[in-house]
Amino acid sequence: MTAHAPRRRAWAAALAALAALWTLACLPATAGEVLDRVQARGEVRVCIWPEYQRITFRDPRSGQLGGLDIDLATALASDLRVRLRFVDSSFVTLVPDLLSSTCDVAMFGIAMLARRTEQLQFATPYLQSDIYAVTTRTSRVVRQWSDIDQPGVLVGVQAGTFMETVLRQRLQYAGLVSIRLPETRERELAAGRVDVFMTDYPYGRALTESTEWAALLSPPKPFHVLPYAHAVKPGDPEWLATLNAFIERVRQDGRLGAAARRHGLERILLN
Repeated sequence: MTAHAPRRRAWAAALAALAALWTLACLPATAGEVLDRVQARGEVRVCIWPEYQRITFRDPRSGQLGGLDIDLATALASDLRVRLRFVDSSFVTLVPDLLSSTCDVAMFGIAMLARRTEQLQFATPYLQSDIYAVTTRTSRVVRQWSDIDQPGVLVGVQAGTFMETVLRQRLQYAGLVSIRLPETRERELAAGRVDVFMTDYPYGRALTESTEWAALLSPPKPFHVLPYAHAVKPGDPEWLATLNAFIERVRQDGRLGAAARRHGLERILLN
């Protein structure tokens, strides 16, 4: 080996690094990939969870969608001057649906959990909610918040929601029951298979106002308050900026506040 061999290897490594940087520089920019696709297609695809009352709920009788995020998705499509297509999703399939580009944005009151922010990007938050409890008005087991975390009590949560993780950590004595579709929390409660179930403000208020048997329990002090925002696949700053500008616009022109009042959610609106 000559004395110049290490120097030649160093030069080779440097040239390889420069070549790699040049290749990256010559690649087409992908910052506006989603917005370009939306405009070229003339359609924005919005993932929703159609079981979320007051947020993205499909009426089982009429099939009509309604809720705050249905209104906001409609406004987004209008602002972009494209058609709107809803794609059924859920909290369980949220991440793969976005990463696979099944939809362009998820708009169904998505809590900004740490594990979600590691995989997705979120627009500016527009709501925030604590965890609430739903029991029956005739319950002899859970009548107030302090009755929940007691031995023998079965606490239901929707599988895949952040509440499943939170309650698994916070409950010391009660049993946790993860409820997976097609089963629902209210059916499990009505059937006596759980004594109470945990939800957020939109779902809890809608259920208790639409039934005669459900009662909503508020935590006596903040339990686990989280902001909600619309989620997108990471790596496209232009699309994220488009959504941030949209939230700021509907906040300033009053469309966000009007939608929140229309669906009884002004209490949890972030201004």
